[in-house]
Amino acid sequence: MPSQSSARALKKPLRLDDEVRFLRSWIEKPLHMGAVMPSGRLLARTMASYVDNHSDGPVIELGPGTGAITKALLDHGVDEKRLVLVEYNPGFCALLRDRFPQATVVQGDAYALEKSVKDVLKAPASAVVSGLPLVTKPMLMRLKLIRDAFSALGPKAPFIQFTYSVAPPIPKSLPGVFTEASERIWMNLPPARVWVYRKG
Repeated sequence: MPSQSSARALKKPLRLDDEVRFLRSWIEKPLHMGAVMPSGRLLARTMASYVDNHSDGPVIELGPGTGAITKALLDHGVDEKRLVLVEYNPGFCALLRDRFPQATVVQGDAYALEKSVKDVLKAPASAVVSGLPLVTKPMLMRLKLIRDAFSALGPKAPFIQFTYSVAPPIPKSLPGVFTEASERIWMNLPPARVWVYRKG
């Protein structure tokens, strides 16, 4: 018979476990983490809403962490087999493989996207969904990331990025790129906005 302490451990909410994992990773490597806590449900749902759930193309998620946005993609109707999850943290990779066994989990650097997905991407992606801390990176690195994302994407497929910043994480004025933004999501802590970029 399990002890009281083990019974309590079994009842511990999954969200709290994920927050502890995020906080530990953020303390160890703050600039590698997009947030101190996993994305809120409303933010994750907003990001997922921009993904075509009827397409057959792969959906690349950058920096999935513990899978908050990944779960929103599945709830939105995206087939788990379409997911290509690119995660730098090996502990999160193990967690993602356990939680999403039909997804392809790549332990790699999203900022070297072409190299990270070249062996697993068999068709143009129908979306790239990013939870990366873009605003902590130099602008040239951000522009390289979106260029690499567009190389992996099919025509007019979206690159989806959230930010806590008031300014867009990538300039709105890129030539040949159509940009849109969600309303500010005040229910998220901290408040966030989703930016979507499509190559015309």
